[in-house]
Amino acid sequence: MRDERGALRPETNEASGTSAVRSSNDAFLRALFREETAHTPIWLMRQAGRYLPEYRALRERVGSFARLYKNPALACEVALMPLARFPLDAAIVFSDILTIPDAMGLGLSFVENEGPKFERPLRDERAIRKLFVPDPFDRLRYLPDAVSVTRHALAGSVPLIGFSGSPFTLACYMVEGGVSKDYRFVKTMLYDRPDLMHRILDVAADAALVCLNAQIESGAQAVMVFDSCGGVLSTAAFREFSLPYTRRILEGLIAEKDGTRIPSIVFTKGGGAWLESIAATGCASLALDWMTELGEARRRVGARVSLQGNLDPQVLFAAPERIAAEAEKVIDAYGADATGLVFNLGHGVSQFTPPEHVGALVEAVHRYSRKLKSTKKSRLRR
Repeated sequence: MRDERGALRPETNEASGTSAVRSSNDAFLRALFREETAHTPIWLMRQAGRYLPEYRALRERVGSFARLYKNPALACEVALMPLARFPLDAAIVFSDILTIPDAMGLGLSFVENEGPKFERPLRDERAIRKLFVPDPFDRLRYLPDAVSVTRHALAGSVPLIGFSGSPFTLACYMVEGGVSKDYRFVKTMLYDRPDLMHRILDVAADAALVCLNAQIESGAQAVMVFDSCGGVLSTAAFREFSLPYTRRILEGLIAEKDGTRIPSIVFTKGGGAWLESIAATGCASLALDWMTELGEARRRVGARVSLQGNLDPQVLFAAPERIAAEAEKVIDAYGADATGLVFNLGHGVSQFTPPEHVGALVEAVHRYSRKLKSTKKSRLRR
């Protein structure tokens, strides 16, 4: 249903009690499907995170990152923090890509200033053969619950995004045991024992799929697959060990919920050489890192997918007027007809980013894109 201005109004699904699939601000969903919007929608990877003082205060009070995302009420509170400050066009569930291998029993912990660590990384065949797909409504219950609670709290204001790591990215952390600079263990296994690598990827793909579908069932209106490590592979290795497993996930996703399509987004950091192949996986939208020229990407993928991106996150350390100028360059690179563009960064928000600079970016994207779209309409009326 639409209000007197023609905007889609939030509704209620009486069976589930959740707010409707469409939101009062549905620009994000429309842009993913390459439909016309009044402005270019914007959300940011890691938009709810350490750059916000209210997040840091809550984390200090709670005591750990894991206690935040494993508590659905607190995860919801964090997810809403950036929306209370900025008129963003989408929310994303507050969680972590490593919840899946944690539920597999690898023993996840987060070490201050070092990042995630696994107590039992996958280094031997016996452990790899014992891998299993965790039930998302059992060992990962807190994640679909966080989606449900957050969706309800949003009350149809903006759409909610669910997410997962790609199978290869999950495998990197599971084999390396944490963050890696050279990916020595995972690449050794990849070349020496590809059978074991494919075993890990098979289980990771099945786990990511059921996790994403659980989020959709719980209220996520779009889902994103983060292939954060895919760019470290050679082209041949990417085509064998990353791309087909991402495609398997996309092919198995719930395509429609409550009568509305569920769009999917794929982000491969360092994947600029493979845009055409990634666009052919069946995703609705392709997210780009800041090393990929947006206009060139659009020319290469054509109308097959919408695009998301791709401002260099370090731009947010510049003065607000420079942030606005760089944001305009991104929109201009895509083209005056900005249909099918979702504005984002080329990676996540840095923890050192001044919050007011995020506000300056959101304001600049909305202002400039509205101006362009208004100019376009004026020309069409002539």
